[in-house]
Amino acid sequence: MMELICPAGTPAALKSAIDAGADAIYCGFNDETNARNFPGLNFSRDELRKGIALAHGRGAKILVAINTFPRAAAVDIWHRAVDDAVSAGADALILADIGLMDYTARRHPSQRLHVSVQAAAANPDAIAFYAENFGARRVVLPRVLSVPEIAEITRESACETEVFVFGGLCVMAEGRCSLSSYATGKSPNMQGVCSPPSHVTYEQTAEGTKSSLGGFTINRFGTSEPAGYPTLCKGRFSTAQGAAYIFEDPVSLDATTLLRGLRDAGVTALKIEGRQRGRAYVESVVRHFRHALAALESGSETDIAGLKPFTEGQACTLGAYRKTWR
Repeated sequence: MMELICPAGTPAALKSAIDAGADAIYCGFNDETNARNFPGLNFSRDELRKGIALAHGRGAKILVAINTFPRAAAVDIWHRAVDDAVSAGADALILADIGLMDYTARRHPSQRLHVSVQAAAANPDAIAFYAENFGARRVVLPRVLSVPEIAEITRESACETEVFVFGGLCVMAEGRCSLSSYATGKSPNMQGVCSPPSHVTYEQTAEGTKSSLGGFTINRFGTSEPAGYPTLCKGRFSTAQGAAYIFEDPVSLDATTLLRGLRDAGVTALKIEGRQRGRAYVESVVRHFRHALAALESGSETDIAGLKPFTEGQACTLGAYRKTWR
């Protein structure tokens, strides 16, 4: 059975993921080494040690995401994160930067390494580079591949593959986004902050609610329309063809219906996005996919509509898994 990899942005969410049946939980430190570096989220060193002990006592694994790119003259922050995660007993480190992979492979040669989705390794040659040079055991594939493409990669690679099955989508290949950096001066790739709350504003107008990021208007919502969080890639902009979501619709990935195809493609693990989400989200989504995987193994039917309340905009998509463009 494919492993179920689940998010935790807090110790409480980590416990909920374990209780709901996660095989492994991924989390990060509460600093810029983590691509979900938001106030009130993530783990102190002591919290991580306790979380790892709890998970191991329940038969689950902990994967520590150190998945931003070190800044010049500040590499020690990232090296310290690697050392502390290894010392705490992490089952694997999820890394994106090749320099950090090199440091980890030399300093901690027995530590299991996973290639982060932020590295955007989307072909067998890129994956082989990480495996041969740094001993990477698994690659998290970027959300731009169809199921047949994933199957081809799996056939040509000795590395395990992990894919996203639920949660937020990025409009670009991961690790390449500069939209939020342009608007706010805070980089998702380096400081781990996409659309930081400190730069978000909402304003009530006669037409409804206007949302802004870094002084840029991202969207306008009617008086009866729910106002979403302002991220540039999911903004609604005016063009010659009218106002529309130019980059990406504000919806969530849900690949429940594709689990059989992903299993047949040779995928090792399924990943749920959402370290910034609360305990109710974690518990409900993990239980859904735990039941869906059990149904897949038994050949029975699974609920394909149960996650709608947890999707962005109450809508979902298969994203690139069923892409029709070339």
